[in-house]
Amino acid sequence: MGEVHFTAILTQFPNSPLWGWHFLVPEDIARTFVSSNDRRVVCTINDLLTMHSALMPNKDVWFITMNQGNVKKLNIGSNSEIQVVMSKDTSEYGMPIADEFREVLDQEPLADKYFHALTPGKQRTLLHIINTVKNTESRIKKSLAIADHIVANKGTINYKMLNEAFKEYNKM
Repeated sequence: MGEVHFTAILTQFPNSPLWGWHFLVPEDIARTFVSSNDRRVVCTINDLLTMHSALMPNKDVWFITMNQGNVKKLNIGSNSEIQVVMSKDTSEYGMPIADEFREVLDQEPLADKYFHALTPGKQRTLLHIINTVKNTESRIKKSLAIADHIVANKGTINYKMLNEAFKEYNKM
């Protein structure tokens, strides 16, 4: 299965506190990428933005969500036509892993063990936290904080405590 090209309209769900920006994916295209519980895809939009996503079902339609930051990067608004190139996400985690975090996991076998015991969704959440940081030094600090947190908590995550750990590591 290769790339699929299609045109979509970027819109917002009305009155939804959970879902915001999104675009619909035609049923026949969505079905080619869904297998069992795996709905992960990579979308390139308007040749400007590439994002790892999940195809989300909603009654009789499939959609991809986008955050406000990505909409701003595209410099478009509601009801804008977008060009989408979609392919199956074959990455190990459903999103890229920062080199800094890969290095920390390579150096800390117990952190690696606990990280890989987490659910795929929790792994992606932690990777997203690291990947959103642009500064290399800050990615290293977040990576170390996450590794220390999951080791200290024997593979469980307390996000409030993890946020406090980020603050402590930022002081170093």
